Amino acid sequence: MINYIWGFFQQGPPVFQSQSALGGGGGTDVWQMMVNAGFVVQLVLLMLISFSVLSWAVILSKFRTIRAAQKQDLEFQEVFWHAGSLSAAFNQTKHLVMSPMALVFRLGYGELGKVMRMQASDGPEQAHIAKGVIENLQRSLNRGMAAESTRLGRAVTFLATCANTAPFIGLFGTVWGIMDAFRSIGATGAANLATVAPGIAEALVATATGLFAAIPAVVFYNHFNRRIQVLEAEMASFTQDFLNLVERDLMRRQGPAEDAVRPGEPRG
Repeated sequence: MINYIWGFFQQGPPVFQSQSALGGGGGTDVWQMMVNAGFVVQLVLLMLISFSVLSWAVILSKFRTIRAAQKQDLEFQEVFWHAGSLSAAFNQTKHLVMSPMALVFRLGYGELGKVMRMQASDGPEQAHIAKGVIENLQRSLNRGMAAESTRLGRAVTFLATCANTAPFIGLFGTVWGIMDAFRSIGATGAANLATVAPGIAEALVATATGLFAAIPAVVFYNHFNRRIQVLEAEMASFTQDFLNLVERDLMRRQGPAEDAVRPGEPRG
């Protein structure tokens, strides 16, 4: 009985034998199909392979960039909220070049220093323009957030382009390949399965390649978008905290000046 079953599998049922004949020795030789495909299909395959290579390059690059940004943001928050002053936080976070929060803070700190030096040169009687300081600082922080959002999102849109266009490019190659297959059938006059199957299989390789390029692109596009949104929300939250911190400090400095009696004014 065992010998009979073993002989059955060695001989193979008719269905398996036909599939082996069509697949070329027990499997689908995809590379051979790509070589034997027509010029247009080969051009489509080359384009899709280029899309796939570029997509994976973008995926690896953005994965490292966003991971470094998240790691350094955590380090920046730890240093910032435990620093004794803004100048100390500025000096201790200079090395965090990949942190969006650190860059936004450096821009805001630089703008705050410029405004405070201008106020000091104008004299203490100009302390009432603290509102203008906050407005200038907020514009600087917003500019920094926009720059960091652009940096983090750079090249991510290529993944969306690849995810949207690669399946249709592959479908175009498939349709063109099937047209060539049926044209060959019409020229030879043979319409059996053995004649039709190889040409159609070669054409379907284009669709499979398009999906191979599109699926990772759409998955990582959504993944990166979500992580970038989290980083942007954390930047916005830090910006508000930083503005509140500066505003409280300015109000504390401004209070005694406003309560004091100016020379020449009556008391009481």
